[in-house]
Amino acid sequence: MKKTMMKISVLCTILCALIITGCSSDDTPDGPEPPEPTDDTLEGNLTEDTTLDSSIEYTLTGSFFVTEGATLTIPAGTKIVSESGTDKYITIDKGSKIDVQGTESNPVLMTSKNETPGDWGGLVILGDATTTAGANSSAEVGGFIYGGNNDADDSGSINYLIINYAGAQINAESQYNGLTLYAVGSGTSISNVAMLNGTDDGVEFFGGTVSATNLYLENNEDDAVDWTEGWSGTVDNTYVLHTIEGFSTAIEADKVNNNPTFNNFTAVSATGGTALQFKKESGATINGLSLTGYTTSIDMADGGPLANVVIEGETADEFKSYTTEPTVDVSTFAWVNSNATISDEVLQGYVDAEVTLDASVAYELNSSYIVRDGGKLTIPAGTKITAANGGTSVYIAVLKGGEIDIQGTPENPVVIGSVDGNPGDWGGLTICGNATTTAGVDAVAEVGGFIYGGTDDADSSGSITNLVIVGTGAQINSESQYNGVSLYAVGSGTTIENIAVKNGADDGVEFFGGTVSATNLYLENNEDDAVDWTEGWNGTVTNVYVSHSIEGFSTAVEADGTNGNPTLVNFTAVASTAGTGLQFKKESGATFENAHLSGYTTNVDFPNGGAPSNVIVDGTPLTTAEDDVFNGTALDISGWSWIEASL
Repeated sequence: MKKTMMKISVLCTILCALIITGCSSDDTPDGPEPPEPTDDTLEGNLTEDTTLDSSIEYTLTGSFFVTEGATLTIPAGTKIVSESGTDKYITIDKGSKIDVQGTESNPVLMTSKNETPGDWGGLVILGDATTTAGANSSAEVGGFIYGGNNDADDSGSINYLIINYAGAQINAESQYNGLTLYAVGSGTSISNVAMLNGTDDGVEFFGGTVSATNLYLENNEDDAVDWTEGWSGTVDNTYVLHTIEGFSTAIEADKVNNNPTFNNFTAVSATGGTALQFKKESGATINGLSLTGYTTSIDMADGGPLANVVIEGETADEFKSYTTEPTVDVSTFAWVNSNATISDEVLQGYVDAEVTLDASVAYELNSSYIVRDGGKLTIPAGTKITAANGGTSVYIAVLKGGEIDIQGTPENPVVIGSVDGNPGDWGGLTICGNATTTAGVDAVAEVGGFIYGGTDDADSSGSITNLVIVGTGAQINSESQYNGVSLYAVGSGTTIENIAVKNGADDGVEFFGGTVSATNLYLENNEDDAVDWTEGWNGTVTNVYVSHSIEGFSTAVEADGTNGNPTLVNFTAVASTAGTGLQFKKESGATFENAHLSGYTTNVDFPNGGAPSNVIVDGTPLTTAEDDVFNGTALDISGWSWIEASL
């Protein structure tokens, strides 16, 4: 028999007491009367099929337990408001069901009276599917029993549900989640569910086989999606948003890997952090992954096999940022009515139109910031951008067809750097152009997999003047690192002047083909090469000052590949730690006009036996590596005050 629910605050013992005391006033015991049940409170055990009334705003005053054999139906538009406390939660027992009938225009809302994260315990569903914890396991939530051998178990249906402010503390080790799924079976339907502002996880799967579609998870302070005990379901279309400090991850997986699948998973963070964390032997298959704003993309916390994590059909790459076009449109979740946004002070995502920064704003670069074809990023004089210590996930890139306009002045240069300025903190500035390169048209860059190279040697990627970059050189893989400035097939129409790159773990500036020229480069303590080129770059650099005062750097110049015969005018390099000044690999070479080297053990090196005559100094080709010709007039940089600018 189905019943419309009007009175639910009804423990069986209380009902019995009320009935008995109602029969005879003479038998009423001394002391306070038991509370009268009301039409708008939820507490106790529900033992029969019951439908709530969407016109009533219900208050959750204690634990509310749907027992075996009963179904709780919650119509569209119903609102349940919980009082605060660890004993405030809704539980669906093994063998019972929940039927949430929300719609896009009228979702069901479960929230708290105080609207504070951690107010209540959320929704807990106990199923009869398999879990590595075994049949009839005891849950950390309430000690409830879950798990069996029916992977097709059906705990009901949930559609268009918002759960807000859950995550109450159970004990020192555990908290409730927004939605907790214990061994829930594949017969259960879960779609269009939003978990917001929880102090623990948004949704956690403890084993089971249940799948879900359209999950929105915002500002859950531990993990957005968490699973353990061999969950093996599929989730389609997930959007995670982190705009507050202190969260853990977008995904945390633990224990046995039963290879759950995520199709279209988009996660955005304004505060850095780790996106995907896999503990022990856990893993997953993810198709359509988009991560923006995270300082770490993938963390194998316990050294588990990376091969267990398959992304876009390939073994996951810990050094890859996975910053792509969002695979889930956040407007899909307009029904959530969220007000959370990414601050304009945080630079991340894509620039597709004209964007001009404000020099009075202290910007944060927490992940990648990519100017795409047709976009233009203007950075006024005096702008300061603090890059997170996020390694390969943090960089600025300008793609083919995009432009950057850095408008620094000697008095007010633009500064982009990490707080501590340590080598390798972040990935630097990458520009991809449409000029020629020996790598060919539409080559793939080692940085970000970006496309570069074409046939337009006069191509313009914009203008950069008076820029200081600090702390770059993040490690891409065992073979590659980011540079301070990476110039991929950048054309001669691009202006580059007054650039300082300091404390990089790799090169200061590297040219990958192209025809771009530069003026006034200051390169200090870049741990690989100060100036590097390959792929036939043939531009001119005028006024270069290289300073090496630390051990372990590579060279002031490293050239590789085909010789495009670039020109270096007024090139000065000074070392206090010996080392090699200029290195020319394969058949590479250059023309120097007024070159001054000081303090290097070896001035010039041809490691692959290339022809010394490919290097021309003051009009004369070298005859041997020992030619003493790098003794020109040292460049005077006493007027380069802009190189001292800092955050």
